[in-house]
Amino acid sequence: MLIIGIAGGTGSGKTTVARSVIEQLGSSQVTFISQDNYYKDHNQMELSQREKINYDHPLAFDNELLLQHLIQLKNHHSVQSPVYDFATHSRSAKTIELRPTRIVILEGLHVLSDEQIRGVLDIKVFVDTDPDVRILRRVLRDIQDRGRSIQSVYDQYLSTVKPMHEAFIEPSKKYADIIIPEGGHNEVGIQLLTILTEKHLHPASDSPAPSAAVDASRS
Repeated sequence: MLIIGIAGGTGSGKTTVARSVIEQLGSSQVTFISQDNYYKDHNQMELSQREKINYDHPLAFDNELLLQHLIQLKNHHSVQSPVYDFATHSRSAKTIELRPTRIVILEGLHVLSDEQIRGVLDIKVFVDTDPDVRILRRVLRDIQDRGRSIQSVYDQYLSTVKPMHEAFIEPSKKYADIIIPEGGHNEVGIQLLTILTEKHLHPASDSPAPSAAVDASRS
């Protein structure tokens, strides 16, 4: 099994990159995991309290459960992934069955921030997109898909999103094997990741593994 981690700031295009790779490799070969579903469960708290939690900090995630599920998948066991409800800031009663496949793609803000999570990744990717583009994408997503107001998005961006990106997400880029600028619009970067994935699945005896990060710029 090959485990790929795709990290990057909010609205960078992580999911688009993951979906593009899955489309090229074939969905039957890939298990997709969103780190967003592994936010810690705070159902015991009132909604007003849950709204005050810093969801952009690495400690907001239940990485212990995520790591456990990754290891179980690697050992060829199915797992029940939690489902997170962003409208209520709580974990849903529903779960998603994840089955072991040849490739697991894990996507999320802090996929490269956690040392233990990094330790189980075979390929580490960072999607690097201009901050202006990222915030505009975040505004549209939070209003259209998560029922937020423009004021709440604005307040959250200044109080937690931006400082947490600068403190944790941007520094995690140094751990990446591949850096993909512009997210899903970078066809060269996506193709490079796809080729590297196929080479890991079908290694040639005389092909050395990459020893340094590759910046997949379209220059």
